[in-house]
Amino acid sequence: MTARDDHLALLAQGADAWNTWREANPTIRLDLAGANLAGANLAGAVLARANLSRADLAGANLRGAILAGADLSWAHLSGAHLGGADLSRANFSEAILGGADLKAANVSMANLARARLVGVDASDAAFRGARLGGADLSHAMLRGSDLSGADLGSAYLSGAALDGANLRTADLTRANLFGATLNRANLTLANLTAANLSSADLGGTDLSGAALDQTNFSLADLRDAHLTDVVWHVRKMRGC
Repeated sequence: MTARDDHLALLAQGADAWNTWREANPTIRLDLAGANLAGANLAGAVLARANLSRADLAGANLRGAILAGADLSWAHLSGAHLGGADLSRANFSEAILGGADLKAANVSMANLARARLVGVDASDAAFRGARLGGADLSHAMLRGSDLSGADLGSAYLSGAALDGANLRTADLTRANLFGATLNRANLTLANLTAANLSSADLGGTDLSGAALDQTNFSLADLRDAHLTDVVWHVRKMRGC
């Protein structure tokens, strides 16, 4: 039996057995690339820095799991339960997370470039400093989430797609949304202080009550956007 087979056998015994082994073997590199863990119960499992690239974790229970620094590039996580998980600095580039539960997860500094997050529930999740260029967050629930300093668009990647997303009360302070699409998104009461929305598509977006102090809207499309009771403070629009 290979070391990889040993790891999979241990995971099959549940998080308690796995974590006990992991605590005794902290330096062993976990190579689970391409593993079939669909539907597995891994709640609370310590998988920090594990190689789970291209792994199938569809529908898996990873609530409260520690995946900090893990490689989940190209992984399949549709419908996975990641509520409260530590996903900080993890690599989710090109991963599929459609319909996943990310409520209150820590996704700070993670790489989600070009990831597919359609319809995820990331309410109250922390995406501070995360990279989301080219990610598809259409119809995502991001209510109350912390996206401060997050990069959702750049000159090199297409901006993130947030069409129909719910960002009510979200913190987007200093976030980069250059070229992002937010058609009919809900940004009511969101904090967009010093955010970069240059060249963003905000057609039909609801910005009612949002904080827009020093927000950059240069070349942004604000047709049919709702701007009732917004808080401009210092500058209304820069470069418009």
